[in-house]
Formats: sequence, structure tokens, C-alpha cells
Amino acid sequence: MCLAIPGQIVEVVDEPNRLARVEVAGVRRNVNVGLLDDVGPGDWVLIHVGFAISQIDEEEARATHELLVQMGAEYEQELHELRESVIE
Repeated sequence: MCLAIPGQIVEVVDEPNRLARVEVAGVRRNVNVGLLDDVGPGDWVLIHVGFAISQIDEEEARATHELLVQMGAEYEQELHELRESVIE
């Protein structure tokens, strides 16, 4: 199962290639933010397969995170895959 998980942009690491470092549940990874306009450090986004697919507010990010935690194993698998992924 692939989930869209909330993450907060920490920094833009490669503007020409639209890559930003995001933090998801303590894990920091680079994701592509090219599908979104005008996002930067501090913004919350939903991440799916290495792409930020929508910008959300902090309240929605927290609510989504709580729902995902309740899903249990599926969310833990998604976090495991995020920890193992590398986008450079």
C-alpha cells in the first residue's frame, strides 16, 4: 500500500531540480516539490512516492498523521520505506 504522508519542508536543497529536504516523523529525506508552486521551509506537504503532491496546513498535517498512526502496520511500512529511500 502506498500512502500520502505529511512532512514539513526543512530546506530547499536543489532549486533547479525542485528538490527539498522534508522531515516526516523524525526522518529527513529529499523529495521533489516540482508539482507545487511557491513552497519553502516551514511549509507542510503531502508526500507520495518521492513527490510532494499537495500543500496542506499544520492542522491537516497533524490530523493526517494521527489517522496514519491508527492504521498501524501500513504506516510503519511506509515509514520503513521512507527511511530506506534516497533521492539525490
